[in-house]
Amino acid sequence: MSLPQFKLLRPRTLDDARSLLAKHHNVRIVAGGTDLIPSMRQKLFEPQYVLDIRNIAELKGIRQQGSGVEIGALTSLTTIEHSDVLRRRYPVLTEAAATVASPLLRNMGTIGGNICLDTRCLWYNQSLTWRKGCGFCIKKDGDLCHVAPGGSKCWAAFSGDTPPALLCLNAEIEIANADGLKRMPLRDFYTNDGVAYRNLLPDELVTRVFLPESSADYRGVYRKLRVRGSIDYPLAGIAVVMKRSNGHIADARVAVTAVNPAPLLVKGASELLAGKVVDEALAEAVGNLAAKTAKPLTTSALTPEYRREMIRVFTKRAVLAAASN
Repeated sequence: MSLPQFKLLRPRTLDDARSLLAKHHNVRIVAGGTDLIPSMRQKLFEPQYVLDIRNIAELKGIRQQGSGVEIGALTSLTTIEHSDVLRRRYPVLTEAAATVASPLLRNMGTIGGNICLDTRCLWYNQSLTWRKGCGFCIKKDGDLCHVAPGGSKCWAAFSGDTPPALLCLNAEIEIANADGLKRMPLRDFYTNDGVAYRNLLPDELVTRVFLPESSADYRGVYRKLRVRGSIDYPLAGIAVVMKRSNGHIADARVAVTAVNPAPLLVKGASELLAGKVVDEALAEAVGNLAAKTAKPLTTSALTPEYRREMIRVFTKRAVLAAASN
């Protein structure tokens, strides 16, 4: 399948990129291109302009700050996977990054791209001919959600691996636009709507990720379900971070991905774990809580029932693993 026709824009600085986004309409941003290019081939996106930001050096790299760590949005997933400082102080992020796709795609893919990943669905991620034969869907060109035909909401699933880890770390992101820069908690970036799945305007660009000092040195575990051991997107994913004191849990957070239109923190998990000693029963209780948070529908090749059950199982295993590290 060929790409649609477009004009390529190549800014060299962040200021150039902000100016071009303000000036042009119908623009798509490409960094690694591992998600955008296949989608353009499927005619899911047909932009007039493509803004290639790969040469903006100021958006690359991992830098220690007095209050934590700053990661440029163009930092590759491979760089994050192999970062000594991240592996030592924020291990859940390096573990999640190491599971993304394959080594080649991790070399190309960026942390900003993984955060901004489009939501996915069996009815959406298909060729134009296939989608036309099905009458399109509510996410693209149609008005019906084939997954939940009785409702008006798109249930396409968010399938990024690093965002649940970042949610557990209380990460913040920086967004650039023509007016300047703004910073927001990552948990406020996602909307839980499969169509308008992120709080990002057409003239805005994610530029940096901030990991706070308060989340450093937590033990972290990431587990994902996929059909193949590499390449595939997660069909269910769970991130757990935990800090212990005198054998008890001082603080902990749990997040899920690939089973809702947004990555989500599991409400009540921190309170359930706080002050406790982890055992099988407690880990199972957290797994049950995570399974209640998960709302998988028929957006993938595996059944919703199986994906929800694997969230429960993986959460229990991840909690036990984090407690034993």
